[in-house]
Amino acid sequence: MSTLTIRLPDDTHARMKALARGRAISVNKLMEELCTMALTQHDAETRFRALAARGSAKDGLRVLDKLDAAFAGGDGPKRRTGEALRGAGD
Repeated sequence: MSTLTIRLPDDTHARMKALARGRAISVNKLMEELCTMALTQHDAETRFRALAARGSAKDGLRVLDKLDAAFAGGDGPKRRTGEALRGAGD
């Protein structure tokens, strides 16, 4: 395992300590979790962009609609479909 030293403003450090305390974990564990989340999001975006470059906009919008429905419980705002986006400039 590696050691990383970071410099944070005092108020940010205090907020991080409070957040860690609220989650009943150490600041070290909180930073580890935040790094994991950031890397996971980056990996997902990288995979999405690679697939989008090879795929079609229509298929990509369909996948995003599925994600919207899953995260919004199906009741959230709907993304405009590929057909609606193509017709928007008409």
